[in-house]
Amino acid sequence: MTDVSTHRPLLVSTDGGAGPYIMLPVDQLPHVQTLLDENRIRYWVDEDAISLNGKPAITVINLGRMGDAQSVQRLLDGKP
Repeated sequence: MTDVSTHRPLLVSTDGGAGPYIMLPVDQLPHVQTLLDENRIRYWVDEDAISLNGKPAITVINLGRMGDAQSVQRLLDGKP
């Protein structure tokens, strides 16, 4: 799946101590939530979205410390 604002693949990030997460444009949130829900992936979405320099607002989907970053990345890549 491609980020609509950067035209690069959406990536599951694993830096930090809170567990894997996905940063994505707010406009793509419903589509990614549907994908995660259909595959029974647990997640939560940050309450705040950030927009800098007039760019589209970005939000974060958190997968939690037990989140399987590799499995979610495969889903985002269209390789279940």
